[in-house]
Amino acid sequence: MATDQARLFTPPFLVMCAFNFMMFLSAFQLLPAVPFRIRDLGGTTFASGLFLGFLTYASAWSAPITGAIADRIGRRRMLLVASGVIGLCFAGYGLLTDYRFMFAIGIVHGIFWSGRLSASAAHVTAMVPVRRRAEGIAYWGLASVPAIAIAPPIAFWIYERGWVWICVSCGALNVAMGIIAWTLQDPSTSRRDIDATPRFLRWRVLMLAPSLFLYSYGYGAVTTFSAVYADALGIRPKSLYLTTLAIALLVTRPLVASAADRIGYHRVLVPALALMASALALLAARGTFSWFIASAIVFGVGFAGVYPAFVGYIMRDTDARRRGAAFGTILAAIDTGVGTGSTLTGLVIQQFGFRAAFGTAAALAAMSVSYFIVVDRRLR
Repeated sequence: MATDQARLFTPPFLVMCAFNFMMFLSAFQLLPAVPFRIRDLGGTTFASGLFLGFLTYASAWSAPITGAIADRIGRRRMLLVASGVIGLCFAGYGLLTDYRFMFAIGIVHGIFWSGRLSASAAHVTAMVPVRRRAEGIAYWGLASVPAIAIAPPIAFWIYERGWVWICVSCGALNVAMGIIAWTLQDPSTSRRDIDATPRFLRWRVLMLAPSLFLYSYGYGAVTTFSAVYADALGIRPKSLYLTTLAIALLVTRPLVASAADRIGYHRVLVPALALMASALALLAARGTFSWFIASAIVFGVGFAGVYPAFVGYIMRDTDARRRGAAFGTILAAIDTGVGTGSTLTGLVIQQFGFRAAFGTAAALAAMSVSYFIVVDRRLR
């Protein structure tokens, strides 16, 4: 992998962007449609949420381990195995007629999803130029945004023709990802270069990960309840917040990530975390159209900078042989934060209202700023 060259958009990099696009296209065909499938099989709304919770937390809690396994057996091999197993999961989803068995498949799906995401992120990090690492991670991550945008309408169009066709579509995408994984090459690493005992959690990443959990709580809150809040305020369309956020993210992430490579990851990361806290505070402060839109824009700009800057900052000092484990820890913190934010925000809204719920998310996001500054200073 030529990490010392300035060229970013190489054919292997573009292939991995296509891999990322297909990965999220597959996932986000399943996620919006599965509650309807569970309902058709006699399940409740709670059962639908339980399925999503099982999948998310299985991914989060297994990610440090599956990332470390990818480091040891090779990221190409992990991508191959994960694509094959997830393809079999979709076959199971299509064949089952009892929704309760879908929970067990969801756990398996979540475990191998974390392995595939950690391995692909580590593989991309190894191929991008070191001096453009945050920019490369940003463009690779942006490949998932159009997939997330177009997958739900595709899923509902297919669902009208039968649940099994969604499973066929997603299974075919996983076959395609397996073919891509077959063509990849792992960076050469001799067996003696790898420690005999795998270290599943890098201490520095583990100590800084709570800052990711704290801001991801707010992300889980807005992705789950911004449309419900818009409906309560009479704002149309209900998806306006997420649409505005996505546009701000698409426009600013390459610029912000490039700036992080030039001026320093720390100098971008801290203000980006502060912007996310400010956006949630705007959402809690006033329930008007202008403040709603302002919050979405500020959140999008902040979110654009946090992930690539954090990854660039961590990977700068992470051994190349341990990046899968590091990405697994990052994924665990983010997924746990998103799942917790989605779950607890609903309870707070039910008891105290929207403004209290988003105010809580703003306070936690603000804590992520102070936590990162204090812990990073002590670690350094």
